[in-house]
Amino acid sequence: MHPFVSKSVVITGSTRGIGYSLAEAFLERSYGVMISGRTTMAVNETVKKLGAKYAGMQIFGFACDVTDFLQVQKLWDAAKEHFGRIDIWINNAGTATPMMNFWEFSPDQYTEVVHTNILGTMYGSKVAITGMIAQGHGAVYNMEGFGAKGQGMRGMTLYGSTKASVNFINRSLADEIKITPVIIGALAPGMVITDMVTQQFKGREEELEKSKRILNIIGERAETVAPVLVEKMLANNKSGNTIAYSSSLRMMVKFLTAPFNKRDLFS
Repeated sequence: MHPFVSKSVVITGSTRGIGYSLAEAFLERSYGVMISGRTTMAVNETVKKLGAKYAGMQIFGFACDVTDFLQVQKLWDAAKEHFGRIDIWINNAGTATPMMNFWEFSPDQYTEVVHTNILGTMYGSKVAITGMIAQGHGAVYNMEGFGAKGQGMRGMTLYGSTKASVNFINRSLADEIKITPVIIGALAPGMVITDMVTQQFKGREEELEKSKRILNIIGERAETVAPVLVEKMLANNKSGNTIAYSSSLRMMVKFLTAPFNKRDLFS
């Protein structure tokens, strides 16, 4: 291990959005971080950007399409070779869709969303759990999202159904994994304003403008949410827990202070 690195983390889909902010939060806590995304160019740019800010830290990158099991296995192998061990693995990579009627999506859109959000989570969980059982320790966290707790919304059927599946995966794995030295948990960041959110309003920009008022109340920036999630992950020692940013109290405070706190998370 690097002399300044005590532990390491692998984060899929960490070249942007909440994954990138999670990487920064772990680097702030002296973790070695494996950056991963679909393209080598995006990964290299992210490693360079983080390296300029966190000089001396162990920051590595490895391009990986999470819908390809062999690539996910190679990601584990590369991280294990670099760090010697992997303490935390976060299945964050995911894809969203424009908000539209379920029957209007193309077959290719069904395939991309289901393969990335469900198969990607399954492949990452299998690889990480297998490797962590072999090394004798580790924690795996799967990113949930809208639909994970049974919510429904017009235009969100495709995306929400995949996150409902991730929730089931998390709950079932927590039971199966009890006999192992590995922890499994869920990440629930709440409404984080990223390009994934704005993408859902593609072609419906007027609706996005109308929605900004409520989104600015209930939403947060990734860099605000990530450190809270990381602190809670590092304090967690039990399988089956949901590591959540928001709470009923936090949400109540947001609504009560909204008239006096004019935020613009889209600027």
